[in-house]
Order: sequence, then structure tokens, then C-alpha cells
Amino acid sequence: MERRQDYTREFKAEAVKLVLDQGLSLAEAAKRLSVPKGTLTNWVYAAKTGTVAAPGTRSVAELEAEVARLRKELAETRLERDIIKKAHAYFAREERSEGCRCKVRVHEAVAARIPGGGHGAGAGCFPQRLYAWLGRPLRAVEDERLKVAIAAAHEKTRQTYGAVRLQAELKAEGFAAGRDRIARLRRDLGVRCRQKRKFKATTNSAHEFPVADNVLGQAFEAVEPDEVWHVDITYVQTGEGWLYLAGVKDQFTCEIVGHAMGGRMTQGLTLPSLSKAIGHRKPAPGLVHHSDRGSQYCALDYRALLERHGLVASMSRKGNCYDNAPIESFWGSLKNELVRHRRYATRAEAEASIREYIEIFYNRQRRHSRLGNLAPAVFAQNHRKQQRAA
Repeated sequence: MERRQDYTREFKAEAVKLVLDQGLSLAEAAKRLSVPKGTLTNWVYAAKTGTVAAPGTRSVAELEAEVARLRKELAETRLERDIIKKAHAYFAREERSEGCRCKVRVHEAVAARIPGGGHGAGAGCFPQRLYAWLGRPLRAVEDERLKVAIAAAHEKTRQTYGAVRLQAELKAEGFAAGRDRIARLRRDLGVRCRQKRKFKATTNSAHEFPVADNVLGQAFEAVEPDEVWHVDITYVQTGEGWLYLAGVKDQFTCEIVGHAMGGRMTQGLTLPSLSKAIGHRKPAPGLVHHSDRGSQYCALDYRALLERHGLVASMSRKGNCYDNAPIESFWGSLKNELVRHRRYATRAEAEASIREYIEIFYNRQRRHSRLGNLAPAVFAQNHRKQQRAA
């Protein structure tokens, strides 16, 4: 029997914020989050009517504001693209004999389809721009159009995509282009990914608790969701001191299925993180739970939670961070793409920002090369559809 799709309380709150705070339509937000429109409608209605508590203040709305600014320009660019595509074949036939006069006739033929008849304040500078573009090689015109799409996608993906993942993002938006061409135009625009930095470990293995064997052994080859989970703790600096984050990552889908944040790096952080993951995913007994040798994961209460739900404990070799590479990779993405570019005055501010990054961007929008350049939630949906079809 297929398990019904479940959503965490944190994700529901962030999804409602996307509609209420950032002004997205229900259809657009549902598509962006890979959730049914009816489900999102129910969440928004519940928040508006007070059935559940409305979400708090916005976290990273400035990113969406930049996308909104580019959306208008992108819409005009699409209109120009359609006109130029239709005109190109005509130019090829007529240009030798009639020169530029055919270009003017094309503009006059399509002007009636442009707001304001293609003239005056309603169209802005569109006619002048069209005349200028028609006098340029088609390749150069398409490059300019693609630059606008690249700039919009660069902001939408939070300045984190290189040419390969950006190619998939542009294709989904209807802009097909080669990787090398995209890389060239990115250089022309001065577009760069946020730079990576190295991080230090936070594991404290100097304790007397028993340590589990390395059952996983770097076999990062899960074939089903909830087959292997990777867990770990990291830290974020704020004006109030360190904020610690415990996370649980599914090896197959790359989703963060559970997380918790707090001011102390104790079991009070790791237990809620794992409990949320278990409550949300309801894994079958036998799931491999892989962690480092930190005291939080070796303590009696934590081990009891694993045993109660039939989870198999596996721990990395001492001092070997590669044994837990999937969750280490997530920490790198979180810090390179978000944390290192922000200054958090309070822990609450950092929590809101990180929660939005995990629930909205990382799990449901960010493309992963390991998943065929799909977001984890989309990859998981496709996997469920394949199972139903089989």
C-alpha cells in the first residue's frame, strides 16, 4: 500500500509565507514547491482564517524581490523572441532582394499585437529596440535575450549554480542553450557562483559511551527512500553566540528529512531532530542510521530511540569525515550558499533563514547533479510514480 505524502509543520509554514509574504499565486507557488495546488490552498486558507498560527516574518524575501524585478523584463524579452523567430525565416527569403524594408514590414505587421499598438507610452521603448535588434545578427539578438534569462535564473537559484545546473534551469524555463554558450554569457555578465570555504569539525569523540561499527562503509548507494539516513551537527555564528543545527539527510533522495536548532550542542538538539524525521517519514525497521562518534549520538537515550524504532546504528571511523560525506556535503552547501553571506544579529533570525533554506530551497527547488539535476522533492515524486507504474 502506498504511503500518503506527508509534510512537516515547518515546511507548511514556509510554503504559506511564499504566498502571503512574497505575493506568489497559488498555482505558481504550488509548482515551485512540487505540492498539489489544492493542498497549498488549504494551508493558506487555514493561516488566513486563524485555524493555525500564521507564519512569522519573512526571512529571505529580498531574493524573490530581485526575481520579480527581472520577471517583467523577461516577459518582454520572450515577446521579442517570438517576433524575431517568426521574422527570421522571412528575412532569409527576402533580405537579399529588398534589404531592410522587409524588416520594417514585419514590425508593422506585428505592432498591432503589442500593448499600445507597439507605439507610445504603453510600449515604452520597444519599437526603437526592435528596429535596433532587427539590424543585428540573429545570434547576437539571441545572446542578449539569453543573458536576461541567465540573470533571472542566477538570482532565482540564489547565485549558487554553475553552467551545468544553470543549463537545466534555463531549459525548464524554455531557454535551450549549450553549456559552453551559457558559460561564455555568464562571463560577459560577470556572473559567478558563491565561493566555497573550508570548515572545521565539531565532533567530540572523547567519551566513554559504546561506539557502533561502521555498517555503511562508504557504500553510498541506497536504492529506496528511508534506506540510509546520515546525521550530523554543525554551527552558525550569530550576534547572540553560536547556533547549532542538527540534521538528518536521506541518502537516496538527498532530502533533509529532519532538523532542529538551538543554543547548545547536546541531546536536546539531536533527539528532536531524529524524532521529527521518524515522525515525518515513518521508516521501516532496518534503516541504517549513520553518524560520527560524537557523544550526542552514543548517549543512552539516543541509542534507545534508535532501538525503539528498529534503526541500525552505524558510525564513522575515528577522524574520517568521508564516511559521512552526504551530510557533510549538505553543510557545505548551506554555508557556501547562505550562511557565509549573511550576518545574523540573533539566533531567531538565523533559525528563520536556515529553516526557509532547507524547507523551500534545498529540498524543493535546488537542483542536484546526483539526481539528474532535479530537486530532491521532484526526484522523490518521480520515484513514487515509477513505483506505481511498475
